[in-house]
Amino acid sequence: MRGAGVAYSQTAPAPAVDAALKVQRQKIDSLDNELLKIIGLREQVVKEVGIYKAKNNIPPLQAARFQQVLEKNIAIGKQLGLSAEFITELMNAIHKESLRIEEQVKAHN
Repeated sequence: MRGAGVAYSQTAPAPAVDAALKVQRQKIDSLDNELLKIIGLREQVVKEVGIYKAKNNIPPLQAARFQQVLEKNIAIGKQLGLSAEFITELMNAIHKESLRIEEQVKAHN
């Protein structure tokens, strides 16, 4: 049964193609690492925002702010050749994690 998060490989490529593919995959792995580091840094700032919100009785969810962030990032994504659907999914996932962090901060203050 095929499902989300399951990877399936294709037939083995020729050795020369395999070496070139390996280099490209290493680049992707490096970029993924940098991407996760950046997201981690972003979530550290979210934690600081969560502390401020908790101290000032501001709810974690600020729908208007998220809409601004989403629209801005859809526009940037479009310039980079990324679909609005992809950017929306990505930002929703990041926002979900951000809310989880803010709720955790609120619960501990």
